[in-house]
Amino acid sequence: MEREREDSLTGPLTITEMTLADLDEVHQVEQQSFPTPWSRKAFWCELTQNIYAHYVVARIDNVLVGYAGMWVILDEAHVTNIAVHPAYRRRGIGRRILTELMERAKSRGATRMTLEVRKSNEGAQRLYREMGFVARGIRKGYYADLNEDAIIMWKDDLCKPKPRWQRMPWFGAGR
Repeated sequence: MEREREDSLTGPLTITEMTLADLDEVHQVEQQSFPTPWSRKAFWCELTQNIYAHYVVARIDNVLVGYAGMWVILDEAHVTNIAVHPAYRRRGIGRRILTELMERAKSRGATRMTLEVRKSNEGAQRLYREMGFVARGIRKGYYADLNEDAIIMWKDDLCKPKPRWQRMPWFGAGR
């Protein structure tokens, strides 16, 4: 059944703001992605009560295949969670979602982004490194379910300015 569902998706990936109507599908992906998933109510609170929270969903052919969220406070964005449905992993969807989060963080004034990732989640760490994140610390026992450490990663150059030569008048306005 899951394989049939996966093979039938052929359309483009669209990423939009998460709404309350998305919560059932988001919670399903959350439960399939993490040993200690957030509750549906936790997502509801993020969408309705947290002024710093910004969440997105990714869909192919109107099927929710992933989501992510962040808090933007002053010039920093903190990724709270990111997940791709297990049947759709290793297709670049996580990269596209994270890229969208970074663009939305920049548009809200963030210049840096941080996140925590399980020490055992080597695939996610690899993606984050490829996207410019650098490990800066460890939170011992951060994931209480398995007493697992979290690696704290930062990306400091969300709004990296163009090189000086590209800002010169002779290079051309609007580039």
